[in-house]
Amino acid sequence: MKDWMIYSMGFLAQILFSSRLILQWIISEKNKKILTPTLFWELSLLASFLLFVYGYCRDDFAIMLGQVITYYIYIRNLQLQQEWKKFHVILRYFIVFFPVIVMIYGYNNNIYDLDNLLRNQHIPLWLLLLGIFSQLLFTLRFVYQWIYSERRKQSSLPLGFWIISFCGSLLILVYAVIRKDPVLFIGHIVGIVIYARSIMIALKK
Repeated sequence: MKDWMIYSMGFLAQILFSSRLILQWIISEKNKKILTPTLFWELSLLASFLLFVYGYCRDDFAIMLGQVITYYIYIRNLQLQQEWKKFHVILRYFIVFFPVIVMIYGYNNNIYDLDNLLRNQHIPLWLLLLGIFSQLLFTLRFVYQWIYSERRKQSSLPLGFWIISFCGSLLILVYAVIRKDPVLFIGHIVGIVIYARSIMIALKK
């Protein structure tokens, strides 16, 4: 796949991620409290799908790792909002198994293996570890949100979600600058402003 196609996919994913945040931000500002529309999770799922493929095409384990975890949390939130079953059954199966199939295919066809992913010649080990830690922290926000929502049996975005988002996004920005990755940089420079504002709204509430 040509570089311009790979970057276009990455930018589209970040546009979708930013769009979901702006949508959620506008709705929350209007209602003076944190709300999570169904479209937030639908855009999240589509963006995660695209960014996973982007990470795969760039041989970037940090990006793939972060997306494959949150991918299934987005699905779970759609289930909590009673929206998941509205998808056609074939589409649901495709969405659920796609990341697994890609990983198995890549491994079995020697496209990559775990050793190669952790020893990318274009990414020093310390930078890869920073990227992985940043993505894990950023991913943890949805693990936290998932546990919080499961306990309440309702999909919601608590204050802790926004605090973890803000901290994780800062670290990813550092990774993006050093890695010279415009996709990650543009996506998180927009997001970090919304995270800060959402923390303010949540604290006022």
